[in-house]
Amino acid sequence: MKLTRLLTFVTLSTVMLFTLIGCDSTQKEKITQLSQLDGKEFGVPTGTVADSLVLSKFSKAKFQYYNSILDAAIAVKQGKINAAAYDEPVLKNIAGKNPGLMVLPDMITHDDYGFAVRLNDPSLKAAIDTVVEEMKANGEYDAMIKRWLPTEGAPSPMPGIETGSNGVLKFGTSAVTEPFSFVDGSQQVVGIDIELAALVAKKLNKKLEVVNMEFGSMIPALAAGKVDMIGACITITEDRSKKVLFSAPYYRGGIAAIVKQ
Repeated sequence: MKLTRLLTFVTLSTVMLFTLIGCDSTQKEKITQLSQLDGKEFGVPTGTVADSLVLSKFSKAKFQYYNSILDAAIAVKQGKINAAAYDEPVLKNIAGKNPGLMVLPDMITHDDYGFAVRLNDPSLKAAIDTVVEEMKANGEYDAMIKRWLPTEGAPSPMPGIETGSNGVLKFGTSAVTEPFSFVDGSQQVVGIDIELAALVAKKLNKKLEVVNMEFGSMIPALAAGKVDMIGACITITEDRSKKVLFSAPYYRGGIAAIVKQ
């Protein structure tokens, strides 16, 4: 009788174990293609439009909301959600510093990022465009992107750039968009946008002054003349183009998805 009960217990335990394993493997489906995310659960930062952009491609998507995109990415790594959606370069930065995560190559949406100046300041726009064109022609642009967006690890330190002496170029930014604009370990505002702004200032023989502010305050500050140009992973849109003059796009990005590797 005892042996029969023992065999029955072992059999039931084995069935339960395989049932649990089967459920777990379903929940943790390996995601390798963007198309697999239709109907899956995304993590997005609260207060952004990432959810509506995801819905433009995946109408059956579900969402969990987090204080930051890093919190959402950690939830992906822990298996709590299938993916997190946000700006592609920001996600690449997170994946580089957090082994076990990867950014899917296909994009949810495509966007161009640019600097903005006042509508009546085409000469500053021209200076920005010239700096980016020259960097792309001589290979410095590719080197810069690799430095700020390494495949593994954190971005390299901000390079030293000479400052000019013919006045000040005030650059408004929101230092919460690593690797474009963020505060490093020495409490300095650095990033792709800061490096480009410093090179523009150098070309104009001016000293760069970085003014850190809330993202939503940048366009009003520019219009009010408190800063000369702004940049912080800013997407070029038709609506914004009515208020500011954008440079030519200096980075092609958009909304991407980060998943468990």
